[in-house]
Amino acid sequence: MESTLISVVVPVYNIEDYLERCVNSICSQTYQNLEILLVDDGSTDGSGALCDELAQKDSRIRVFHKQNGGSSSARNFGIAQAKGAYVGFVDSDDYISSDMYELLWKAVEQYDCEIAQIGRDEIDEQGNKLPNICEPPKEEEMIPSEAFLREMLLHKGDCSFCTKLVRKDLFKAAGFPEGELNEDFHLLVKLLPRIKGIISLPQQTYHVFYRLGSNTRKKDPDAFSRVFLDNVNNADMAERMVADKYPGLKDIAFRFGMHQRLEYLLHIPVSKMNSGTESYTNICEHVRKNCIKAWRSPYLTGKNKIYLTMFAIAPKTIRVVHKKLKRL
Repeated sequence: MESTLISVVVPVYNIEDYLERCVNSICSQTYQNLEILLVDDGSTDGSGALCDELAQKDSRIRVFHKQNGGSSSARNFGIAQAKGAYVGFVDSDDYISSDMYELLWKAVEQYDCEIAQIGRDEIDEQGNKLPNICEPPKEEEMIPSEAFLREMLLHKGDCSFCTKLVRKDLFKAAGFPEGELNEDFHLLVKLLPRIKGIISLPQQTYHVFYRLGSNTRKKDPDAFSRVFLDNVNNADMAERMVADKYPGLKDIAFRFGMHQRLEYLLHIPVSKMNSGTESYTNICEHVRKNCIKAWRSPYLTGKNKIYLTMFAIAPKTIRVVHKKLKRL
């Protein structure tokens, strides 16, 4: 019997130096019934031409060239073109082990699930393995949706779609939010109530390539702080969904929202900490109103509570002091 087609979407933008390694790792999968969708998102280097060249070497590769719209736009475009029943995603500077999609597909079949995920590691430019961002399970386990959301709200779960194989029809309900950051968390929170759970595998077969040159903060401090503002917006969205679908997670969702606001206040440029920055004033007001509730939370650390209290009293002063202490 013919195996099920899996579509692998690869957004491509100005990544000429690493693209071939990424695509070769997908072409080398032991699960071979794949289509590989390279979505050139308006690259201005040689990435687009390289996509076309790679497609000549493997008939499973389909190339699309579009105007630049960002990673979410490229992913959504790829999903719309995908012919497979299940969809995976690989970022174009990362690479995967040869058995990744075979392991994921076997899990999907065995557990009859909509989403399966596998472990990841981070590799630096010298080939060294970095500490795990998300710890994989010791053995495969089916994690119910509410439990998976709980882990994400405690900053333990893996929200990345690159480590997952997802049934395509789930994307009919929602796609990746365009123009926003931390889009994987946003979408996964929306999808979790629609599924019974996620099967999680222990193997670390997705390899995140950590490039110092890609650090957003060094390129654009304002864009870096926007990451944290989007995280606050995502936390508010998650808190609303929890109130509706998983009321037992209400206290953990509150903790998540306060933690994300603290991260925002610790990273916003000091020059933006004034009444002219609406997001800043709104977040400060929220922290002040919920400071006492934060002290009662069993999920926030003592350090979190102290910082939140100080920010409630004198946010700009504390931010300046914090910045000086970090330099020391």
